Amino acid sequence: MAPRLWRSEMRNTLGGAIRHGRLDARSAKQAQASAEDFVARNEMEPSSEAVFDLVAASTCTAYDCEFVALALQLGVPLVTCDRQILRDFPEVAVDLMAT
Repeated sequence: MAPRLWRSEMRNTLGGAIRHGRLDARSAKQAQASAEDFVARNEMEPSSEAVFDLVAASTCTAYDCEFVALALQLGVPLVTCDRQILRDFPEVAVDLMAT
């Protein structure tokens, strides 16, 4: 499950890979399309109230707090490499690299 925001987050990541020469545009487009096909049926929106409560209690952006709020709403861990999320939300965030 992911908030619809994941699409922009993935585009940003793939864009960075293109910019740094690790991926060409065609491969990025294919990766985005595959991910959208896989995740699209599993998109949910967290409540704005929950997101703002998390923003107020952390140093994370509202964008990041959308992922945290959704994980909390679903009662599942948030697997991430984002150091700020891992630091601010250790009760829900799990380091991808530690799994």
